Amino acid sequence: MVLAILIIYVLFVVGIGIYCRKKAGTVDDYVLGGRSVGPWLTAFAYGTSYFSAVIFVGYAGKFGWSYGLATTWVGIGNALIGSLMAWVILGRRTRIMTKHFDSSTMPQFFEKRFNSKTLKIISALIVFVFLIPYTASVYNGLSRLFEMAFQIDYSYCVIGMAVITAVYVIIGGYKATAINDFVQGIIMIVGIVAVILATLASKGGFTEAVNQLSQVSTAGTPTPDLNGGFASFFGPDPMNLLGVIILTSLGTWGLPQMVHKFYAIKDEKSIKTGTIVSTAFAFIIAGGSYFLGGFGRIFVTDEQFAEIGSDGVVPKMLETLPEILIGIVVVLVLSASMSTLSSLVLTSSSTLTLDLIKPFSKGKIDEKRSLIIMRVLIAVFLIVSVVIALNKNALISDLMGYSWGALAGAFLAPFMYGLFWKGVTRASVYASFIVGVGATVLHMIIKPTGTFLGFSLASPVNLGALTMIAGLIIVPIVSLITPRMKKEEVDEIFSCYEEKNEVVVTEAIGGDKN
Repeated sequence: MVLAILIIYVLFVVGIGIYCRKKAGTVDDYVLGGRSVGPWLTAFAYGTSYFSAVIFVGYAGKFGWSYGLATTWVGIGNALIGSLMAWVILGRRTRIMTKHFDSSTMPQFFEKRFNSKTLKIISALIVFVFLIPYTASVYNGLSRLFEMAFQIDYSYCVIGMAVITAVYVIIGGYKATAINDFVQGIIMIVGIVAVILATLASKGGFTEAVNQLSQVSTAGTPTPDLNGGFASFFGPDPMNLLGVIILTSLGTWGLPQMVHKFYAIKDEKSIKTGTIVSTAFAFIIAGGSYFLGGFGRIFVTDEQFAEIGSDGVVPKMLETLPEILIGIVVVLVLSASMSTLSSLVLTSSSTLTLDLIKPFSKGKIDEKRSLIIMRVLIAVFLIVSVVIALNKNALISDLMGYSWGALAGAFLAPFMYGLFWKGVTRASVYASFIVGVGATVLHMIIKPTGTFLGFSLASPVNLGALTMIAGLIIVPIVSLITPRMKKEEVDEIFSCYEEKNEVVVTEAIGGDKN
């Protein structure tokens, strides 16, 4: 039954890729869907790119185990900050300014917003390098679930996943991923609701499950005497929980694969609709995933946890579900993961082609060759990330923490400020890049210990949160003490927000002029 559901699903998504093949004949069509993607497709593309096996398996399992039911706050933060506020604050301005620049990637935005080809090259390299560990974390989470459902070797799961994703993205481009994302999003909504209800029912329902969770000892946590422990409002470790909320919520504002969705949206009305739809989607998927993970300790014993690790908590919780529900879970996580993977590989390949290879070709690469190079690079990117994913010792949360910390730590502040403030300087962008990437690389090498303001410095997740906050502080400070861009350049850039209309006014006969 599970295998049959899986085969039908795979054939369906590949079929959509083939269907969209003729709609991906130009670079603009292939990368942005011709900037004509409607609100529902864009909203679901945003949401399904946001949430994958990394959230459902890795983060829900790890942080549900660490913080209990309070982990649900992460899902709420994802909905309000990562979706609602991102659309409201960034959506419209991103669409207008990137259209004005005729830019298809984030590095192109940095080049044209700050008149610097060097910034484009550096940011393109950052994108390509640090999207790889995030892609590996998606493979990691999905493959662990496949092992549970099919008893298939982990490595075969990783390779099979890469092949399926490659087929429909290489053939159909952004339009294929957007349509697939919509279908995958519907599956995710139905799946997460069904799984939560069935899982809690196995423990006697919600009230009984919460009661059992409240009895679990919090010994060894920062606040072991906290009333209610893992069933309390803020959990046994509020400060480090806050670090997870910041990374997974604010991080979307600076991730190329997320911001890219705003480039492709159709019109003003689509932004308003997309805001509502994507926020509701995030509440259901992220809120549901973290809520479910919060009950991990009543399904997995300490001895079992020591054996399977945090990445094995959610798969262990689902083992006792009926076969049909396991099939739904597999398709749910496959849907989430394939949508995220397609977004990652498309972002990476387009960035490398348009921002690194094509500029150095001195006009020798035309539209057709650009498409060929992008498709080849998708395959290369997938192969590299598969090699990393085959290292099962790498925790999903660590891989994502380093990836988001470097990317959002480097890009979030200069991108957001660059949309609103004329005073952002090139030097401040370089400073943000150095802090985001430099802090991440140093953390990977040094592996620090101790705490800072209550945050564990050993956690890559907290590192990512701190680099984002640092960027938001550093960019305005550096901008105030370094040379600004020429006023004429900046005024021309921001002219895209000024719409001029000529209105003919007819005065009524005998009207009062006062």
